[in-house]
Amino acid sequence: MLTLPQCLIATLLLPLLLTGCADKKRTVDKPPVAVELAVAATATVQDGIDVTGTLEPKFSVDVKTQVPGLIREVYVTQWVRVAKGQPLARIDLAETEAQAKRAEAAVAAAKAQAAQAQVTLTRAEREEARQLKLKEAGLATQQAVDDSRTETAAARARLAAAQAQVGVSEEEARQSRARLAKGLVTAPMDGVVALREVNVGDLAGDAAAGKPIFRIVDNRLLNLTVTVSSADSARVKTGQPLEFSVDALPGQTFRGRVMFINPELSSVDRSLKVVAEVKNQPELLKGGLFAKGRIITGSRGTVVQVPRSVLGAWDSTARTAVLFVAENDTARQRTVKTGLVSGDLVEIVEGLKTGEQYVVRGGFTLRDGDRILAQTPGAAR
Repeated sequence: MLTLPQCLIATLLLPLLLTGCADKKRTVDKPPVAVELAVAATATVQDGIDVTGTLEPKFSVDVKTQVPGLIREVYVTQWVRVAKGQPLARIDLAETEAQAKRAEAAVAAAKAQAAQAQVTLTRAEREEARQLKLKEAGLATQQAVDDSRTETAAARARLAAAQAQVGVSEEEARQSRARLAKGLVTAPMDGVVALREVNVGDLAGDAAAGKPIFRIVDNRLLNLTVTVSSADSARVKTGQPLEFSVDALPGQTFRGRVMFINPELSSVDRSLKVVAEVKNQPELLKGGLFAKGRIITGSRGTVVQVPRSVLGAWDSTARTAVLFVAENDTARQRTVKTGLVSGDLVEIVEGLKTGEQYVVRGGFTLRDGDRILAQTPGAAR
């Protein structure tokens, strides 16, 4: 039989014992966690090399003047499209124009002299033939025949000299026209006038000393120059596709093709420079844009991938992470080895087999060994 003090102690301890039992029961009876599951499946992935680089027009040209002089006319404005051979500006070449006119007049005079020499030669040939007939008839002396032959030869020489002078005059005229043509500045290629650095009245220098007065850019074909680390340099081949995006056009993906590979690595950082050609039609891309993308080096068809959001404690250097795998109605934390990253998907090299279910949503409070209740996608938030 309990004494009075013992009864008091038992009365005080009883509620504490009951509370402890209740806590233990609640721990044992922790309700299952509602999660969403996904089934690990294989997919075809593209292997690639992540790269960054800058877009530049494949064809561009700085237009300079070939002869110095004052700008008399400018025919185009900045940022307009021009065709090859289209006039851009004209230089005032008044002195050259006068020289060209004198050269043309000299050509006309030389041709007139040649025509006159031809007439003289024809007359001398007729006289020579007449003297020969007279000599045969006994009506002319041998001296007269010889004199007519000499005159014919002299006329023939004068005609040759006149014809040579025609050639000289025509060459001088051609050179004058060529110098005059240099006063008209034309577009050497199709493109857009990206820069105009000249106005009417400006003094233009020659090509050797002067600065460009126009810059024409053809954006229909671009070069994307990227660098590849030395570790990946052996994987790059000409003809490989390169997919990339630019910040100026979010959500859009563009494609190019590797065309040129530098035969040597940079001595500064041991990187390899690669140039990809990009067809830019319609002309959405501009020269100077920064691009981020990857060179596609191959593909594999039996790769297990999971969203990167399901991975915990992911170490991209050590290539390890953890995720929760469903075993019946229990969540098991498992360490996996990761591989290549493709957008939001991460390759699982080891630790997750095809057909296994893993937690994709609702795993923030999960612990290893917790019971789970699988819900249909979209039901748990």
